Amino acid sequence: MTLRTPLGRVHGLGSAREGTRHWWTQRLTAVALVPLSLWFIWSLAGMNLADHAEVTAWMRSPVTATLLILFIYPLFHHAELGIQVVIEDYVEPEALKIGSIIAVKFVLWAAGLAAVLAVLKIFLGM
Repeated sequence: MTLRTPLGRVHGLGSAREGTRHWWTQRLTAVALVPLSLWFIWSLAGMNLADHAEVTAWMRSPVTATLLILFIYPLFHHAELGIQVVIEDYVEPEALKIGSIIAVKFVLWAAGLAAVLAVLKIFLGM
């Protein structure tokens, strides 16, 4: 028998104690992605017949390079958070669940880093 109330037993944010932070981070990255995605789509639509030289000249602009990097981080972080939720909800064996989450985090962080390095390489003219 315990003397704790039901509220006292569930007061921690869940089994991982980070559910609220995860939820808020996913919402904030979604909000950040709205204007950045609109800017990115608008920019690409304006360059539908552009050749390689025009696109690289566009990416060499400091404003464009900065906005691209600001677009890449929340894009990959939002994807990571969303895929993690799907894995937590639908993958059953605990070892497979943890391994999948680690693999997804590694792949998305590597892809995000590669994207940022590609933008920097073009911006710096390497």
